[in-house]
Amino acid sequence: MSEPKQFHTTTLRGTLRSEVSMRKHTSWRAGGVAERMYQPADLDDLCLFLSGLPDDEPLYVVGLGSNMLVRDGGLRGTVLLMHGALKNLRMDSDEVIYVEAGVPGAKLARFAALNNLSGAAFFAGVPGTLGGMLAMNAGCYGSETWDKVLHVQTVNRKGELKTRVASEYEIGYRHVSLKQAGSEWFLSAHLKFQAGDGDVARQEIKALLNKRIASQPLQLPNAGSVFRNPPGDHAAKLIEQCGLKGKKIGGAQVSEKHANFIVNAGDATAADIENLINGVRTTVAKKTGIQLHPEVRIVGEEQHG
Repeated sequence: MSEPKQFHTTTLRGTLRSEVSMRKHTSWRAGGVAERMYQPADLDDLCLFLSGLPDDEPLYVVGLGSNMLVRDGGLRGTVLLMHGALKNLRMDSDEVIYVEAGVPGAKLARFAALNNLSGAAFFAGVPGTLGGMLAMNAGCYGSETWDKVLHVQTVNRKGELKTRVASEYEIGYRHVSLKQAGSEWFLSAHLKFQAGDGDVARQEIKALLNKRIASQPLQLPNAGSVFRNPPGDHAAKLIEQCGLKGKKIGGAQVSEKHANFIVNAGDATAADIENLINGVRTTVAKKTGIQLHPEVRIVGEEQHG
């Protein structure tokens, strides 16, 4: 792998580290080592960093790592760590919020309530940051991220910024892809909500979080829902019907509390988790004829030897 251009060491303001364990940067608390990780100081710094990367450099963008499994052999190339970096959050106009990719969903929900806006409470129920929510059209309890988007700002590998609207993407259930060719990453969005009552919104957030606590295994490392719900059905129901609740491989376990969650029940490797994901898919397909599709991203090298 070639090194970034020399100006990086003199003009960049972010933090560049080598050989970083991804266990600390993924919510499953499992996985291998990233060859290099860069946490930009801000948007300008990120663009400068990207403009100096070799064209063939593998690149991964991570927020809270709540929708990602990094294999035990780790990641070659560079991880861009957005959490703690792109964190600006402000009112842009009466009902429009400007929010950057590194802002967690719960923080966005609370900010909207503070400004007496309604329609943002569901963001508190989505683990992760805005960048990941935009990338997969994350949602819960009947609402989805792209329902609120006016426009987004993206960056490509050369560090060039673009403003895009929803019509430029194929947007579906847990799926977003740019209609034209090329790699771009979400940096920020302008989101539109409705004027409302902040106290009511805070009560909605509280009720939603209580529902999460009651129904999801939040006390153990997990990555949220592992599988997309098939049309007209629920992945959790199918997994439970197949008798897979509590099934373990190594330190990975199908949650006893919510069958569409796989938890790290104690020092699970990424291979344990991936093998359990594949085992669940195989069993459900064999017993029900329904193919479950993961909504988590599985990346990196398998560990050999």
